[in-house]
Amino acid sequence: MPRSRASRPPAMGDNPGMDVLLANPRGFCAGVERAIEIVERALEAFGRPIYVRHEIVHNKTVVDALRRKGAVFVEELDEVPAGATLVFSAHGVSKEVRADAERRGLKVFDATCPLVTKVHVEVSKMLREGYEIVMIGHRGHPEAEGTVGQAASGITLIETMEDVAALQVRDPARLAYVTQTTLSVDDAQRIVAALRARFPQIRGPKRDDICYATQNRQDAVKFMAPKCEVVIVVGSPNSSNSNRLREVAEHIGAEAYMVDSAADLKAEWIAGRKRVGVTAGASAPEVLVEQLVARLKELGAASVRPLEGITESVVFTLPRELAKKR
Repeated sequence: MPRSRASRPPAMGDNPGMDVLLANPRGFCAGVERAIEIVERALEAFGRPIYVRHEIVHNKTVVDALRRKGAVFVEELDEVPAGATLVFSAHGVSKEVRADAERRGLKVFDATCPLVTKVHVEVSKMLREGYEIVMIGHRGHPEAEGTVGQAASGITLIETMEDVAALQVRDPARLAYVTQTTLSVDDAQRIVAALRARFPQIRGPKRDDICYATQNRQDAVKFMAPKCEVVIVVGSPNSSNSNRLREVAEHIGAEAYMVDSAADLKAEWIAGRKRVGVTAGASAPEVLVEQLVARLKELGAASVRPLEGITESVVFTLPRELAKKR
């Protein structure tokens, strides 16, 4: 007996007339572009290998491309030969890691995003002024580890509302908070509100620590998701900001999935759907979005429409020595 259309797996062309909406902005931010360019220029200037502590940004395609050019990614500095050239990733590092690199005589280029460096400067200033610090962030994420590592003590990492309820501090009148730059804006606001409810005198940063790119990409998804049945986020599984985009879409009520590349897209996710939204995390190159759109067209997409959104013009300067190399 022939299988009915409803029972067979989705095939190419099963979504005639499907529309694809592209969030704007999406993809690379200024911090990611700067970090990648630092590695590329270091390779051009000093030759291979160039060692990079941790993935330069959290995207498999980017890391694999740099690895082919001669970048060697390490987690510990004892994997780096004495006197070699080392790049710190965009996520930032602890003071201990910086000191270790200096002891080993490594030539260091710092690709820490300037907006992460801003948080590190805030932490140092607050500690000098005698404040105990609460950092809102994700345990195990290199940015959170680097920020907490700006001091041997005096900083507590919290992640959830339960952490706020359990938090014990020395002096509520001398308490401050900072946040990871890639958090969900809404989740961070809820945790900050809970901190302020428990500790009314808590001090925050002069400007929000969540970076402009994280905010803009989440706002773009909030604009796009209500118009879509499904949202596809291009980003690697270890990318914090990409995961937050998926969560934002889900909270609005759309089905949401994250893919590292077009090959990860499952046809059944979009079977019978009339409108699909696409965005990309701040560490995902636009070529991956283009490949995903091509795959959606194979599956029946009839139109692709970029949405209006904020135009980003932020540019971060390169380290002086590398800026002269071209």
